[in-house]
Amino acid sequence: MSFPYKRVLVIGATSGIGEALASRFVAEGACVIAVGRRKENLEAFVHKHGKDKTTAVPFDITDLDKIPNFATNITSTYGDLDCILMNSGIQRGIDFSKPDTVDMDVIETEYKTNYLSFLALTKAFLPFLQSKQQESALMFTTSGLALVPKTRCPNYCASKAALHHWILVLRKQLGDSRIKVVELFPPAVQTELHDEKHQPDIKNGRQMGMPLDQFTNEAYAGLASGKEEIPVGDAAGWYDAFEPQRQQLFNKMAG
Repeated sequence: MSFPYKRVLVIGATSGIGEALASRFVAEGACVIAVGRRKENLEAFVHKHGKDKTTAVPFDITDLDKIPNFATNITSTYGDLDCILMNSGIQRGIDFSKPDTVDMDVIETEYKTNYLSFLALTKAFLPFLQSKQQESALMFTTSGLALVPKTRCPNYCASKAALHHWILVLRKQLGDSRIKVVELFPPAVQTELHDEKHQPDIKNGRQMGMPLDQFTNEAYAGLASGKEEIPVGDAAGWYDAFEPQRQQLFNKMAG
């Protein structure tokens, strides 16, 4: 099945999963607006794929106050935008058994990047998507750690769990709309998320997890098939172990 969307805004496209999926969207015929903080990476992405299919927009999503203007500029320039993938994320090791090492500024930045910015972006783009006559999509990258936490990165896990719960509610609230709400649950993937420069307690972090190409193929297959929830690799096993039953309870409570 081919990818149904024609112009995709990929937020967090400078490396890793975001860059890989953005490249796959282009390969499948979509036009991509690549967003991220690192201008040089975005320019390299456009150079690789061509200006006829890609555009680069440098932006830091942790500047929450600037998100409304960012959304207005995007939607006024690209009226055919029909899909937004929010993929940005950072992970930091935090050990509360050593409280003197816990930096609340780091915690705030991680939570703002992984959770609050996604809510602000959704709020800003929803009026535009709600006004469209055809189907559109909001896609979110969470994590298998949204389902089962890992001891060394508690705030990351909490931010992804919060995002997962919020996505469940958002999908229910938009149930009568033409907006599809999609959640992608990656396992550990071989990207710079685990690089030592970001997480000094991890050695050879780029070798951790599923190869990026394998993940991209499996994730894209789920996206192109129209699934609303796409757990990949280890995350699929965790999801299948209990998440369907938990969502039955959620749907019963939601009515």
